[in-house]
Amino acid sequence: MAHYVGPKARINRRLGAEVYDSSGALRASHKRIFPPGQQPQRRRRVSDYGRALQEKQKIRHYYGLSQRQLKRFFGIAKKVAGNTGDNLLLLCERRLDNVVWKAGFARTRSQARQSVSHGHLLVNGKRTDIPSYIVKQDDVVQVRTKEKLTKLYKATVEEVDRPGGGFLAADKNDLLIKVVRLPDKDDVGLPVNIHQVIELLNR
Repeated sequence: MAHYVGPKARINRRLGAEVYDSSGALRASHKRIFPPGQQPQRRRRVSDYGRALQEKQKIRHYYGLSQRQLKRFFGIAKKVAGNTGDNLLLLCERRLDNVVWKAGFARTRSQARQSVSHGHLLVNGKRTDIPSYIVKQDDVVQVRTKEKLTKLYKATVEEVDRPGGGFLAADKNDLLIKVVRLPDKDDVGLPVNIHQVIELLNR
């Protein structure tokens, strides 16, 4: 799942949510708003388990998580005080690739993940190439000072007009992102029934 390369519009249509945000996927999703498959056809009523599985898939595709990564995050979320579902989503929000995307330093989530994997970014001055790295309050993420990278990211931040997360402060001149606070529920942009997901993961 972390390296899903199949038809993204098909996933958007199946899940009924824009979990993939590339222009091609969004255009195709808007053109065909019905689920994939032969049309018209009678569809079976989705079971509670089926709905929970669909909600889980939203999280996995949206944040680019493998089943193993989701289970690991779930284990961490259970050990933290508070609501387990909220804790799980907020951990996902703190992923480095999500931070890069939310700050407008990448056009799509896939591009943000690739930027981190290719070592384009520093976290607190140290090269970090792990997309699932969990940022902390007061962490500083910055594009490495290389001429090609500076030119590339300057063009990207000028092009991308995305409302950044309220927990981030982005300096587009210095290509720098500061985590000013930890995210809260209002910072999560994914419409998902997290209670169903938690029930499924607890089985």
